[in-house]
Amino acid sequence: MVGHRANERLAGELRRRIRAGDPAPGEPLPSGAELAERHGADPAAVRGALVILRAEGLVGDRPGRGPVVLAPRRGVLRNDERHQWEKDRARTDLRERRSTGATENDTGSVVDDLVFSARYTRVAADAGLAEALGVPEGTALLERVYRTRHRDEDAPFGLTSSYIPIDLLESEPALLDESAEPWPGGTQSQLRTVGVEVDRVEERVTARPPTPDEAEELGLGEGVAVMVLRKASTDTRGRVVDWSEVVLPGDRAEAVFTTRLERW
Repeated sequence: MVGHRANERLAGELRRRIRAGDPAPGEPLPSGAELAERHGADPAAVRGALVILRAEGLVGDRPGRGPVVLAPRRGVLRNDERHQWEKDRARTDLRERRSTGATENDTGSVVDDLVFSARYTRVAADAGLAEALGVPEGTALLERVYRTRHRDEDAPFGLTSSYIPIDLLESEPALLDESAEPWPGGTQSQLRTVGVEVDRVEERVTARPPTPDEAEELGLGEGVAVMVLRKASTDTRGRVVDWSEVVLPGDRAEAVFTTRLERW
């Protein structure tokens, strides 16, 4: 316990200095011996503090240079107003919908900042997807895998997989074509083109360790968890018309939920 407190204390001191710009992003940290002497800490505390700072994404290792300060990663802020915001935008004109989307809204970016990719695949609903969407196993689904990153970063903001019954989309072939992405206005705008209005959105949020592939793709440091958001969009007829899973990096994602209470 004493060693843990020493690690946390030294990590706090180094964190404050890094956030004040000393050292600046891209610059190396002092050597382990220098840190130990400067802060009156033993080598074990230095190693423990660096483990904490790596997990927070403040420090990384560069071959031949040792630990260096990393530039702050752009974060994601999801709140409970984003779905109404997206629904309202589904009825605006094309120019307005093209000007910004949900990712820009969540990250504070502009369209030209972002690099986007989409991959569409036809899949059959397994037991889990069938239950989530309320359809029989084997139902034909459109799996849509999305990645969006800032042009100055290598890792995406999150890992998104979306599933929609194909029979909802077949009347509009463009909705089955990944080359039509990014669709101005997002999923709610896409569904509106086939007469589907989303009535409610339920999101369930959990946390867990990342898989090795998730940690690599998201650029996560050792010990960083992921936030897993599972979203069911239900239309005005009571059908689940889209089920999505979004895996967000725990070191730079925040979910904000505001519950308005009835007044006495």
